[in-house]
Amino acid sequence: MVRSEPADASTEIETGHYQTGYDDPPMSGYALPMEQPIYFMGIMSGTSADGIDVAIVEHSEEGPKLIHFCEYPMPQEFREPILRLAEPGIDEIDALGTLDRALGKAFAKAANQSIEKSGVPQSRIIAIGSHGQTIRHRPKGVDGSHPFSLQIGCAATIAEMTGITTVTDFRRRDIAAGGEGAPLVPFVHRELYGSADRPVAILNIGGIANITYIYNKSVLGFDTGPGNMLMDAVMLSLSDGRNAYDESGELAATGTLNKPLLTELLNHPYLKRRPPKSTGRETFGREMVDKILTWPEMTDADRVATATEFTALTIADSCRFLPEAPASWYLCGGGALNKHLAGRLTELLAPANVSTTHDIDIPPEAMEAVCFALLARNTLAGRSNTLPAVTGATHEVVGGEITPGNNWNDVIQQIQRWTRSPTD
Repeated sequence: MVRSEPADASTEIETGHYQTGYDDPPMSGYALPMEQPIYFMGIMSGTSADGIDVAIVEHSEEGPKLIHFCEYPMPQEFREPILRLAEPGIDEIDALGTLDRALGKAFAKAANQSIEKSGVPQSRIIAIGSHGQTIRHRPKGVDGSHPFSLQIGCAATIAEMTGITTVTDFRRRDIAAGGEGAPLVPFVHRELYGSADRPVAILNIGGIANITYIYNKSVLGFDTGPGNMLMDAVMLSLSDGRNAYDESGELAATGTLNKPLLTELLNHPYLKRRPPKSTGRETFGREMVDKILTWPEMTDADRVATATEFTALTIADSCRFLPEAPASWYLCGGGALNKHLAGRLTELLAPANVSTTHDIDIPPEAMEAVCFALLARNTLAGRSNTLPAVTGATHEVVGGEITPGNNWNDVIQQIQRWTRSPTD
């Protein structure tokens, strides 16, 4: 994620080809039109609320290909309201509604800018899959009943400003089927890398860290605990808002671990739960940040180092929930750029090879946006895009709610082509 550049800045990442590795991907057998390429766009705004990621993915019979990826900083005026609403407490409905519309406009602006930069004709983009900004994730409900997950970033505003059909609210359908609604990206990881002949793990380090374990077409996935969230919050507080993150983990690398504090953090009950499981700011939020900030006799570097080590240890400890130790770990998300954290993971996960998803053809910053582009593709086709073994749902579902854009008639025609049998 781009976290420290001015609000009108953006970062483009060099993109390239990638092919599906799953022998029987969910889209196999589709009669895709070959006369012109078609595209899907994915928009991702993660738990850290520090940026907007946009990926444009070409889809053809040969499989998906990343055409363009760009990162945009979250407008500064939105970050504080997002983080405030994301903390449990007395919420203001007016603030929620206003932020929903404002984020919809920000996502649409990022989408339009990406289309212009990519050179892809807007008329060839079938749909936008927007994850939205998570405000609350309660997979067990507030009091043990009525689980829910709430993402904002008005779909109608995105469709209105871009003219493109928009798919949002990917989590609710899975929750209705008894699942946790998260994590969702393992479904796409299976499609892209499911033919691995040895156990591999895709580790996404966003605000929350989640793992996808793949071996012999079987998939397991879950949230391991905090990713960047605690480190960023501690850094933001210690710098009085000047630094939103510890660049490359430089401050953490100079600190000394506080073992009593680390032991207390590691006693959190979530870390002992077996998958399926998912979590968010409700579990690893303000209370834990305050504990790190107020623990006595620590320097700023010690606090950041201890928060970073907590993330590293919770990820490494997640191996106990896996059928077999992965031979390779591929890091993605903003945390993959934290050299100190990546170094600790390399030590803790040895002798496994630890690298980033660059080695499997997708820039680590782009992975989640790519995933939501492909999840939206399945939504429109009426094909399942969840994994019950990951979320705990009673069955597969087609997640996502569709807001038609100006291109809706074209979308309907494309859907008919995708779902037509090759023998028709």
